[in-house]
Amino acid sequence: MNRRRHATAAITLICALTVLASPALTLQAAAAPLPPSSPKKSLEEVRAEIDDLYRKAAVATDAYNLAEEKTKEQSAELVRLARMIVDGREKIEDLKAKAGAAARAQYRNGGLPEGAQLVLTNDPQLFLDAAGRLKEGAKATHDLLGEMTRAQAELDTYAKDAGANWTKLEANRVRQAKAKKEINDKIAAAEKLESELAAEERERLRLLEQQALNRAQTTWLGTGVLKGLKGDATEEGRKAVEFATAQIGKPYVWGAEGPLSYDCSGLTQRSWGAAGRGIPRTSQEQWRLLPHVDIKDMRPGDLIVYFKDASHIGMYVGNGMIVHAPRPGRNVTLAGAGSMEILGVVRPA
Repeated sequence: MNRRRHATAAITLICALTVLASPALTLQAAAAPLPPSSPKKSLEEVRAEIDDLYRKAAVATDAYNLAEEKTKEQSAELVRLARMIVDGREKIEDLKAKAGAAARAQYRNGGLPEGAQLVLTNDPQLFLDAAGRLKEGAKATHDLLGEMTRAQAELDTYAKDAGANWTKLEANRVRQAKAKKEINDKIAAAEKLESELAAEERERLRLLEQQALNRAQTTWLGTGVLKGLKGDATEEGRKAVEFATAQIGKPYVWGAEGPLSYDCSGLTQRSWGAAGRGIPRTSQEQWRLLPHVDIKDMRPGDLIVYFKDASHIGMYVGNGMIVHAPRPGRNVTLAGAGSMEILGVVRPA
């Protein structure tokens, strides 16, 4: 019993000594640094990130618009080919009917070919008439067979082309769906970044954005790029400018072509359409396909293309200004023509 009490006391003493010896360890553990938290981004960094997301959404929007344009073209081509196939089948049926009529006529003649009937006749005039008919009939039969062969070949080509266009149509639908997802993802990410800011920070963010645009415009004007710029708008150019400026205040919506909302290239396309000049749908295609002009020769109605990937476009309206549809969350507005990185200038007419 005594030994048990001594053992218990010894254990108690050891525990007590352990507790007494551990404060330094305990304090050290408590004072251990927490994993470093990621530093809060500055508003300028947030602005740059939001700009980058919207730029990527603009690139995806161009891809979506191009796929949509190609889808429309291929759908129209499929309709045209379908009509050609129907017409081709009707033509073949008509040719078959004519061939059947010729066969029935031969049957009514007792099954004897016209050549045999010609040999058996004793009437010289009948012989000459029959010889002429025989020659005409042989040519008609030859022509009929040739026409049937050509009609069938055309029908096969139409069917093959329709199959190829259907494959392209499906591929463009896939591209559209992929671009649409990317657009929505980028816009959602940008809106999330902005929504996490306090109201005061959001106002400061908008101010930073405007200040950056103003700085770029001031720097551009400082180069003297507009000195000596005397180009007057053409009649079509004036109409395009009038249409574009009339849209100021309407919201940017990606993929929109009016009349209630626009994306950047939808606005320029519709503006020039109102002036009677059809131009491509996307900013990249407008840059690629329309005639290029030097900035020193620029005139109102010309289109200024922005960024190395031609992902944005606006219409020059004079006095160093453009009308453009900036991005989601913004409206069609006037802005400095040099407030963004200029790739070049194109002229629809």
